[in-house]
Amino acid sequence: METIVDIRDLLKQYGSFIYTRDRGMDLQLMQKEIKDLYQYGMISSQMYQSALLILKQEKAKLGNGGF
Repeated sequence: METIVDIRDLLKQYGSFIYTRDRGMDLQLMQKEIKDLYQYGMISSQMYQSALLILKQEKAKLGNGGF
């Protein structure tokens, strides 16, 4: 997993489509969905950590810092 598109594709596999027209809100919702998938054992810890890192980097680009 290398990009936000990869995260969107992963979430789509589980039926989660996130688009609110607010980039910051989208990133927060994606983080919540990724966390839930990990807690339910649907994704590996490596995938979880990789997704969180990508989301934090995207959030930093917005100028809002971390989560």
